[in-house]
Amino acid sequence: MIRIYHNPRCSKSRLTLGLLEEKNINVEVVEYLKTPPTEEELRAILDKIGIKAEKLVRKGEVIFKDNFKGKVLSEEEWIKAMVQFPKLIERPIVINGDKAVIARPPETVKEVL
Repeated sequence: MIRIYHNPRCSKSRLTLGLLEEKNINVEVVEYLKTPPTEEELRAILDKIGIKAEKLVRKGEVIFKDNFKGKVLSEEEWIKAMVQFPKLIERPIVINGDKAVIARPPETVKEVL
């Protein structure tokens, strides 16, 4: 089953979910602002995407600007920050088995299908 970490208020996230639904793919939708990933889940996501935690951070968010801009954090500190402030997590993230992508642009989802 494919899992999408989704924010229904985000147009890119809605478009990505729509692309999956058009293909009649069974999708588990996780509204990550309501149900944030744990530190362990976030580490697994990062491993599947193949990036460092800081690359998953939305640096345009007010939370980032107010709390983290200009700071150097370790991998673990970034993970803890994203768990504490899930709005910092880039979206949408689509996971299929051991593969995952940040679906920006939405068509990127095809890489894990």
